[in-house]
Amino acid sequence: MFLVTNSTQVPFCFILNGIPGFEVFHNWISIPFCCLYTVSIMGNTTILAVIRTEPSLHEPMYLFLSMLAITDLGLTLTTLPTVMGVLWFGASEISFEACFAQFFFLHGFSFMESSVLLAMSFDRYVAICRPLHYVSILTNRVIRRIGVAIICRCVLAVLPPLFLLKRLPFCGSHQLSHSYCLHQDMIRLVCADTTVNNWYGFVLALVIITLDPLLIVLSYVLILRSVLRISSQVERLRALNNCLSHILAVLVLYVPMVGLSMTHRFAKHAPPIVHVIMANIYLSAPPVMNPIIYSVKTKQIRRGIFHLFSHRQLQ
Repeated sequence: MFLVTNSTQVPFCFILNGIPGFEVFHNWISIPFCCLYTVSIMGNTTILAVIRTEPSLHEPMYLFLSMLAITDLGLTLTTLPTVMGVLWFGASEISFEACFAQFFFLHGFSFMESSVLLAMSFDRYVAICRPLHYVSILTNRVIRRIGVAIICRCVLAVLPPLFLLKRLPFCGSHQLSHSYCLHQDMIRLVCADTTVNNWYGFVLALVIITLDPLLIVLSYVLILRSVLRISSQVERLRALNNCLSHILAVLVLYVPMVGLSMTHRFAKHAPPIVHVIMANIYLSAPPVMNPIIYSVKTKQIRRGIFHLFSHRQLQ
C-alpha cells in the first residue's frame, strides 16, 4: 500500500480532476471558466479602484465593500492557476505542499467572505437603527480593528484543520475530485482515524454556516423593526433598498455553501459531476456576482465607475 505522511522522503503529489466524463471537452469547457475568472478579476479590481479614487466613497459601507472585493479577488486567484492548468494543459499534478497552501488560502478566503458579510450586516444595522451615531461608532479605527479581527478569525479557523490533516497518512489513491484542494475532498484519502478532523469540521461548519447567518438574520430583524417604525413609506423603501445589495450578496454565498455542505454530507454516492458542479458554483458565484450586484444596485458605485472610465478616456 502506498503510504505518505508530511514527514516522508518519498516525493508525493495529489492528482487534480477536471470535469469527470468530459475530459475530451476540457478545452471548450475552459471558455466559460475563463469568462467567469475575467469577470471576477475585472469586476473586483474595478470596485477597488473606484473606492480608492473616489473620496466620497471613503465611508464605512464602502470600506467593507472593498474588503469583500479583496476577499473575492483572493478566492479567484487561489483557484485560477490549478483550474485553468487542468482545463488548458492537463496539468493535473499538484505537490503535497502546494495543495496544502491552496487548502489554506481557499478555505481562508471562503471563511473571510462570511465574516465580511457579517461585518457589513452590522454596518447596515448601525446605519438604519442608529443613524445619528453612525459616524461615531464606525470610525476608521474601529473598521481597521474589525478587519484585523476578521483576518485573525479566519487564520485561527483554518490552521487547526490544516495541521490535523497534514499529520495524517495518505494512502491508496491520491486522486482528488476537483481542480483544487478542498478539505472535504482531501480527507477522503486519509487511511487513519479522522474522528477529530470530522468533529472539528462539523463545529467549524456549525459556526460558519449557522452562527454567521443567524447573526445576519438577527441584524435584519432589528433593521426591519426599525424600518417599520418609519412613518414615511418612501423612507421605508429607501432604507430597505440600501440593504438589498447586501442581502443578495448573502444569498449568493450561503445558498451554494449550504448546497455543497449537504452534498458532501448526505449525497456521498451521487455522481462525481454533481459534487464538482456544486463546488464550482460555491467558489465562482460570489466573486463573479458581488461586483455585478453592487455595480447595478448601488448608485454611488455606478457613478464612480462612470467617472473612473470617463477620466481614463480623457487622458
